[in-house]
Amino acid sequence: MEEEPFTIQWAEQKIEHHSKKYETATFGMGCFWGPEARFGSLPGVVRTRVGFAGGTTLSPTYRNMGDHTETVEVDFDPAILSYEDMLLHFWRNHYPNRDNYKGRQYISLLRYHNSRQKAAIDKIKKQMEKELGETIETDIAPFTSFTLAEERHQKYYLKRYPKALDQLEDLYPTANLLVNSTFAARLNGFVKGYGTREELKEEIAGWPIDEQHRQFLIEVLFRIKW
Repeated sequence: MEEEPFTIQWAEQKIEHHSKKYETATFGMGCFWGPEARFGSLPGVVRTRVGFAGGTTLSPTYRNMGDHTETVEVDFDPAILSYEDMLLHFWRNHYPNRDNYKGRQYISLLRYHNSRQKAAIDKIKKQMEKELGETIETDIAPFTSFTLAEERHQKYYLKRYPKALDQLEDLYPTANLLVNSTFAARLNGFVKGYGTREELKEEIAGWPIDEQHRQFLIEVLFRIKW
């Protein structure tokens, strides 16, 4: 039987199906480019996207976000990466009590999606307050809405390498595929300096796709000219 040609859509669907019990985390920790790269590099993260949350302004944009905050949303598999560990990454990688010179744009923000996340926040917040030696002032509230930021902000660090994007064009013929891609999230983290090719190769070797397609992605990883 002739083998079906590889498509990134097929691989992403396999990963998502395997992680069908994934959860969503919503974080604001300053400019959203860096947090997307940081969280996108973590094994267990299925996809990342940046946008605006926490405010009341209708249809926020980057140039007119009103009272919203720059935010990253992360879909993750709690069987691999716990929400508690996500919170440790969140609080240990930004200062939650800094002054914000642009209103709410860069505040420390958490939006929880269920009661389990809220309980985890309460627990880890106490732990982090002991670690910091001060009260944490992160804006914490139930999730209400998230507005996706413009395309140019998605996978920002990967897009700083247009030569590499040209080489990935066949894998990602549409912007939406790039936004929702696990592989692209890892590449965005890699070019920001999170992890090595060898570490990513080792992770891909364990992804829930068949061996042929694992090898294809690993070949792409090592073939890309930055």
